[in-house]
Amino acid sequence: MIVSMSRAHIVARKGDQEQLLDHLGRLGLLHVEPVDPHKAVPEPAMLQEMADLNRAVQILSAIPPKKNGPGTDQRPVDTAREVIRLEAGLREKASRLKALYQQARELALWGNVRRQELLQLKDMGIIVHFFAVPESRIPDIEAECVEVLGVLHGGRRLVAVVRRKGTAVLPEEAELMRIPQQDRPSVLAGAARVDAEIKADSRRLSLLAGQMTALERAQEALAADLEYQIARQSGLVLGDLFAVQGWIPSHQAEGLASGLREVRIPAAVEIRDVRQGEHPPSLIRYPLWARPVKALFDLLGTLPGYREMDLSPFFMAALPLFAAMLIGDAGYGVCITLTTLLFSRQISRRSSKETVRLLAAFGLATLAWGVLTANYFGITPETLARAGGFTEGSRAGAPVDYPALWSGTGGYARIAQVMGRAALLWRPDPEVHRFLILKASLVVGCLHLISAHVRRLLALFPDQRALAELGWIVVLGDMLVLIWYLLFIGANQLPSGVWWVLLGALLLPVWFGRPVKGVGRRAFFGLASSLLPLVSTFSDTMSYLRLFAVGMASYYIAMAFNLLGARIADGATWFAAGPVLVFGHGLNIGLAGIAIFAHGVRLNMLEFSNNAGVEWGGYAYRPFALRNPDFAGDEKS
Repeated sequence: MIVSMSRAHIVARKGDQEQLLDHLGRLGLLHVEPVDPHKAVPEPAMLQEMADLNRAVQILSAIPPKKNGPGTDQRPVDTAREVIRLEAGLREKASRLKALYQQARELALWGNVRRQELLQLKDMGIIVHFFAVPESRIPDIEAECVEVLGVLHGGRRLVAVVRRKGTAVLPEEAELMRIPQQDRPSVLAGAARVDAEIKADSRRLSLLAGQMTALERAQEALAADLEYQIARQSGLVLGDLFAVQGWIPSHQAEGLASGLREVRIPAAVEIRDVRQGEHPPSLIRYPLWARPVKALFDLLGTLPGYREMDLSPFFMAALPLFAAMLIGDAGYGVCITLTTLLFSRQISRRSSKETVRLLAAFGLATLAWGVLTANYFGITPETLARAGGFTEGSRAGAPVDYPALWSGTGGYARIAQVMGRAALLWRPDPEVHRFLILKASLVVGCLHLISAHVRRLLALFPDQRALAELGWIVVLGDMLVLIWYLLFIGANQLPSGVWWVLLGALLLPVWFGRPVKGVGRRAFFGLASSLLPLVSTFSDTMSYLRLFAVGMASYYIAMAFNLLGARIADGATWFAAGPVLVFGHGLNIGLAGIAIFAHGVRLNMLEFSNNAGVEWGGYAYRPFALRNPDFAGDEKS
C-alpha cells in the first residue's frame, strides 16, 4: 500500500532555525523539498571528503587488516586520502614492474653482462661487436674470438665477434646488433626496487585497514552533516523568518504542530492535501508476507509513482514461481536454500534481511517445482530407469519399460517410484512432458496478466474506465484460447466464436477506455488507444513461453554435464568426474540466477506492469533525520 502524503509548510523565526531543524531531524518525518533546488547543495569540499571516504572504505574492504598494528593520529579524511594515494601508486608500480620483467625477458638473450663492462673493454682496446648470423654461416666468420650467445628468430644466432688486429671477415647475411641501452642486471635491480616499494605500500595499506571502523564512523558523521546542510539550504530566509516545506505521511501530520509547541518553538504550520500536478514521494507499507520483495525494488531502484499502485504482493506471489520455472531443478532448489541459510548473516550484513528471505523463497519454490516435474540435478525417472536397465532391449536409446520400473524392487526402481509419485507435472513421454510444461507456462502467463487488469479494475472502480479493464480481462482469456489452438490443436479447427468474443470484449475498452465528450471523439480515441494494447496482449502472452524455454535449457545443460561426468567416470574414476559435475552444475545455477533477472524480473517489470498501468515513475520518501543512536523515531514501513 502506498501511504497517503500531506504537504507541510513550517514558518519560524530566523533565530529558531537551528532549533527547528534539530527538532525536525529528531522527528524524522519530514521529507524536505527545497524551495530552490539549485541552492540545496552542500559545500564542494564536504562532497569531496565524502567521496574520498567512500573510495577509501571500498579499497580497504578488500584488504585484510594487520592485527595489533599501530594506530594513526591523523584525521580520518587524511587517512582516506593516503589510502587512495597508496592504491593509485600500487597500480602504477604494478604496471611498471610488469614492464620491467617483460624488458628483462627480452634482454635474457644478452645474459647478465653489464653495459659498463663492455664499455670498459672498449677502453682497453678490446671492441666486441654483436651480429645476427644464420646458423649455417657461423663457420665462415674469421676473427680472434667468435662466441654464439643465443638463438634469434628466423634460424639466426646472436654471435659476439672480437678482433683487435685488422678487420673481421663476416658473411654478407650478418646483421650488426646494437648493444641495448639497459642491461639485464640493471633492469632486474630496478624491478627489485619497485617490488620492495610495492611490498612496503601493501604493508602500509594493511595497517590502515585497521582504521576501517574509524573511517566508517567518519562516513556516518559526514553524511549526517551533509544531510543537515542540505536541509538548511532547502529552506527560505525572508527577513527575520525562516520557512521550510516538504512531505509528511498524512497519519502523522497532525502531531507536527503539537510537537513544535511541546518543545516551545513558535512556528506556523500548514498541513494540506496533495494538489493536482504535485508529485509527492512514494512510501510503501509492505504486507508482512510480501516484504522480501523490497530487496528487489531496492536493488533496481524502482518505485511506483504516488498516484500509481503498489504491486509488491503480485511480485511476491509471481517472482518465486517464475524463478522456480526458470531453474526447474529440485536439487538446485536445495542448494539455493541451504546456501542462503548458511550465509544468511553475511547476506544480511551486505544487503538486508529481505534479501535472505527472497532468496530462500526462490530456493523453496524451485525445490517444489523440481519435485512436481521430477528433476533432481538433471536426473529424472527416465535417467534412473536407463541406469537400472529397465529398457525394452539393450540397444542405445531403447524405450523405457515403465511397467517394469514401477514394479521393480532395486535401488534405482525404488528412487524412481518415489520421484514419480510426487511428480504431478511429469509424464513418461518426453514430448508429452514438454508440451505440459509449455501449456503450464502459457496458463501461468495469462493468469498473471489477468491479475494485473483485475488490480487496475479494483483501483478504478466505480469509475466507468473499470469496464474497459473488464474487457481486457476477457480479451486476454480469449487470446489464450487463440494461442492454444494455434500451438496445440490447429488453426484450421479454431472456432469462429473466438473472433466474435474477441470483437465483443474489445468494444468495452474502445468505448470506456477514453471517456471523452462526444460520441465520435469517444469512439475514435478509444479505438486509437486500444489497437496497440490489442497487439500487445498476444505478444505479452507469448512472452511467457520463455519460462518453458529457459527451464528446459537448464535441464538439458544439467543432463549434458551428467553425461560428461559419467563418461569421465567410466574412463577414469568418479573422483575425477566430481570436479566436472561441481563446475557444470555450479555454472548452470549461475546462469539460472542471470535468467531470473533477464526473464523473471522482466515479466513483472514490463509485461505485468504495463498491463497494470504502472510506469515506475516514483521517487523514495526520505525524511530528514538526525543520525542520533539515542533517538528512536516512529517506525517507518
